[in-house]
Formats: sequence, C-alpha cells, structure tokens
Amino acid sequence: MFRTRLLSGILLVAIALAVLLAGGALLAVVVFGISVIAYQELTAACKVRGEGVVPGAPVNVGLVMTLVYYAVICLALARDTSMVYAAVVMAVVTAFLAFLFVYVFTFPKYHANQIMSAMFSFLYGPVMLSFLFLLREGLDDGIYLVWLVFLASWGSDTCAYCVGVLIGKHKMTPKLSPKKSIEGAVGGVLGAAVLFVLYAHFVINQYTMITLPLPLAAALGAVGALVSMVGDLAASAVKRDHGIKDYGKLIPGHGGIMDRFDSVIVAAPIVFLGIVFLGIA
Repeated sequence: MFRTRLLSGILLVAIALAVLLAGGALLAVVVFGISVIAYQELTAACKVRGEGVVPGAPVNVGLVMTLVYYAVICLALARDTSMVYAAVVMAVVTAFLAFLFVYVFTFPKYHANQIMSAMFSFLYGPVMLSFLFLLREGLDDGIYLVWLVFLASWGSDTCAYCVGVLIGKHKMTPKLSPKKSIEGAVGGVLGAAVLFVLYAHFVINQYTMITLPLPLAAALGAVGALVSMVGDLAASAVKRDHGIKDYGKLIPGHGGIMDRFDSVIVAAPIVFLGIVFLGIA
C-alpha cells in the first residue's frame, strides 16, 4: 500500500510540474478535467441524485455550468485580464440561477438539499480550483507564483506530518482526523511560513519583477497553510457525514481527486487573493 501510494504520488507531482510549467491551453484543459471529476465526486458523496442512481438534472446542470464557467474565464483572460473578476462573478451567479430554474421547473422531483448540495459542489470544486488556473495565467509572473499554492498545501501538510510524528500528543479534531495533532498543525503553519520566506527570497525576489517582502511572505504562508488544513478537514467532514471512506479510486493509494486536492482547492483562492490584495502582482 505504501509503495503504491508513494509511486502514484511521485507520478502526480511529475504531471503537476509538467502541466503547470506548460500553462496555457493544456493547463486549462487539465484543471477543467480535474474540476469535472471533483464535482462528480462531491455530488456523489452528497447524494445529489434523481430517482435511483441516475445523476439527474442538478448534476447535469452543474457539469454544463462548469464548462460554461471555464469558457467564460478563458475568454476573459484572452481579451483583458481585468475582466476576469467580473467574469467569475457573472458565471457563478448564472450557475446559481440555473440551479434555481431546475429546482422550480422540476418541483417537487428534487429536494432543496439536493439543489443546495449541487451548488455547494460547484463552488467547492470547479470554482475554487479555477484559481489555480487564474493564478498561473491571470497574473504577471504567474509561472513563479503558482507554486505558492503547493507550498501552502502539500508543503505544510508534509511539515505537519513530520512534526506530528515526532512530538504530536494532543489531538486536534479526534472525530474528523484522529491522527492530526495540535503540534502538527502548528508545525505545518510555521513550516509553510518558512517555505514561503525561502521561496520568496531565492526565487520570486531574484527571478521576477516582483518584490515580495519576507514578513508578508511568512504571513501569507501561515494563512495559506491554516486555510489548507481547514480545507482538508472540511473534505473529511463531508465524508464522515455521508459515511464514505474515500471520494473515489482514481489515484491508487490516495483515493479520488477530492482526497488528494482537498487542501489545494482552498489554498489556491487564498494565495491568489492574498497576492492581489497585497498588491504583490
């Protein structure tokens, strides 16, 4: 099991490196594909279904709106990057209205909780993941900035694991994730802060036109790590609520897309918004 998990993890990292370095259309297609899978995993976990096991209108509308959403932000990036923010809001509102139309015109076939779960899945999966693409393609020097997402998520997770194994004694959320400790969480936050400082000093401030002050880098890393941990636990909470072990079996040893990208999904928008609102890029 460990060998399978390790090998699939290495392959996943290699694919992520190649796709993020390439960027452009390839990245758009890959992130869109991951978003579709994440949406399907979430709607399956939340039991957004019609009669029997058929996905039904709420799921199908969400898939269509995912395609529309990515088409809109790609067009906005191609024309004028300043239009991206309006495009994101417009696409999300349109998706919300589409779900309302399904609810009203198929009533009472689908319950309110199914419609709300479908919209939740759309926001949680496709919309949150899109910030990975927006960070890489929508900002100057995005090819350097996008790696901050993985330092905040996978980097902090590695630091938290190491600290937790060494000195972890106090359980953080025993009902959600019994193996996570408070000491590990602190180690993950501090570790991410250090990783951000090192990356800012040796990469961003050296090879880009951006100057990222080290105290701001540390703060952004700490916040990104904290939020990524919450994302990890939130994904676990959804599974516990619905009595499932994994979201899927797509990635051997890891589970589904949501099992592997749960922290990346929430770290991406936080890093993006942090960079934009701090005026870094």
